Amino acid sequence: MQILFLGTGAGMPSKQRNTSALALKLLEERGAVWLFDCGEATQHQILHTTLKPRKIEKIFITHLHGDHIYGLPGLLGSRSFQGGDEPVEIYGPPGIKEFVESVLRISRTHLNYTIHFIEELEGVIFEDDLMKVTTAKLDHVIPSYGFRIEQKPLPPKLLIDRARDLGVPKGPLLAKLKSGKDVTLDDGSIIRSKDVTEPGQPGFVVTILGDTRFCRSAVDLGQHADVLVHEGTFDSSTEKLAGEYGHSTIKEAAETAKQANANTLIVNHMSSRFLPEDEKQLVKEMRDVHEQAFIAHDFDEFEWKINERRLKRI
Repeated sequence: MQILFLGTGAGMPSKQRNTSALALKLLEERGAVWLFDCGEATQHQILHTTLKPRKIEKIFITHLHGDHIYGLPGLLGSRSFQGGDEPVEIYGPPGIKEFVESVLRISRTHLNYTIHFIEELEGVIFEDDLMKVTTAKLDHVIPSYGFRIEQKPLPPKLLIDRARDLGVPKGPLLAKLKSGKDVTLDDGSIIRSKDVTEPGQPGFVVTILGDTRFCRSAVDLGQHADVLVHEGTFDSSTEKLAGEYGHSTIKEAAETAKQANANTLIVNHMSSRFLPEDEKQLVKEMRDVHEQAFIAHDFDEFEWKINERRLKRI
């Protein structure tokens, strides 16, 4: 799993940061990409990466402010022009379906694939054998949501040499043992899966939050997450302003991560008021609360190292 930040700015694009978009690359896990928010010019940002729009199978929209959705119709159209024909699921607050369909209709944009809209965002909104996504409402000036993405535990690791020593031949019996099933050999002996496998590793947990003030639901969604992505539009000197506009300070983002016992915090949605020379102080401000914390920049990419159980910037 990799997390690629396509846009990390707040409100409007700047020379340093584009508007909000984040790609959760699940190419090894499910051969797909999940996109979270799609601000203006997201498809331009994608052109500077190795991402393939046709690989995007799900799009999650945290809320309907323009800096999170203005790039969506264009991306959907380009995905079709580039040969993408697999269906796409779009999860977002009520109104996202009307927004997308209205723009596509008025612009007479024809898609070669079907869009399935899911506007009921509460609790578990997606689950299959590999992944589970849970959502909850945050505290912003309009309905805004956070998403908790949980990978299911990985299958047990087969100790093939031990299985062979016990007489298990090559073939389907090895697969059954790996899947957790006991098998019976031709001589009647029973080989138990637990005797020839090691437990699978737990999957990752990533929490991606939309715009929000400090709130309990953000902490709940981030409980023991391996990675928590949180906005940090303001700093401590503008805490009152942050509350008025429904945003968090970078220190409040760190406090959320601390209370949630999240492993790693990545802060995005940074105001253009912050200049590059301000970043050292901002990093200190959040690491005084939560040590394992980073500020994301456009095109920053982080990879989850499963064997090390940690996130690494790449």
